[in-house]
Amino acid sequence: MRRPPPWARVAVIAAVLLVAPLPLNDFRTGLLTEILIFGLLAASLDVLVGYTGLPSLGHATYFGVGGYVAALAARGMTDSAPVGLLAATVGALAVAGATGWLAVRTRGVYFLMLTLAFAQLLFSLAVTWAPVTGGANGLSVPRFALLPGDRGLLLDGPLVFYYYVLAAFALGYFLLHRLVTSPFGRSLVGLRENEARMRSIGYSVLGYKLAAFCAAGAVGGFAGALFVQHQRFISPTNVSFEISALVLIMVIMGGSGTLYGPVAGAALVLLIRDELSSRFQHWELLLGLVFIGFVYFLPRGAAGLLRRARPAAATAGSIAGAGGQEASL
Repeated sequence: MRRPPPWARVAVIAAVLLVAPLPLNDFRTGLLTEILIFGLLAASLDVLVGYTGLPSLGHATYFGVGGYVAALAARGMTDSAPVGLLAATVGALAVAGATGWLAVRTRGVYFLMLTLAFAQLLFSLAVTWAPVTGGANGLSVPRFALLPGDRGLLLDGPLVFYYYVLAAFALGYFLLHRLVTSPFGRSLVGLRENEARMRSIGYSVLGYKLAAFCAAGAVGGFAGALFVQHQRFISPTNVSFEISALVLIMVIMGGSGTLYGPVAGAALVLLIRDELSSRFQHWELLLGLVFIGFVYFLPRGAAGLLRRARPAAATAGSIAGAGGQEASL
């Protein structure tokens, strides 16, 4: 069976996302918006986990930095949502550059624990620096508009905000896709597979790792700003270990090294969380059992099912073609 061209698949997905919220109520539309935000966050983490081979337990650091920068910009500078996104991206990029400069000099469990330590430091700072962060009480954020001071373009209402997030998600995902499919992205895969060989042929291993770390952190901050603009509130829970662990679970359940897999993983985790939390008090335990099931039975995540289906379809097509040739003989 002949596979459809990439542009056709993109067009179908775009059409589905454009019409998806129309039959939904406000709550489901908000959930779909959250899936896009966390899908982008998980895809940014996949640049480290799936492409560079750097599993991180501190990606909430940049998610939280982006969120706090966007909140402070909205409270003290401008209500323009795009300006908040830009400021959050730059702020997260700066923090990722500073922390990544130290983190990429380690590997394995040391890298994992160092990223976790950075996240815990930021969590403590968010709790104790109350004059700026609001402490444990958090910060409320005013409504956002597309243009500064333009009250005719308020991002008000679940449906309007969904399409704003959809446009931002498309931009962020496009940039990540261009990154991982570029020669730079293929070099990251080379580092993941054989770091010593890449170093021996002249690649700057630390430079490439730091660049990947900064790119992932910048898009993570971009997603954090979107989340704060969606919730209109931020607190230290936005930089907690729970966020980092949940996003890593999204990457693993969806399938690392694919970009689209972590987005699917975000949808799975948030939908499961939504359904289980409304029915069971200890829904985290059930989510953990689901995660264990994925690890044992789908080690390549949900994206692995698609990978299996493609060779099967190709094999079926070749058998059919061979049968047709035999019949013609």
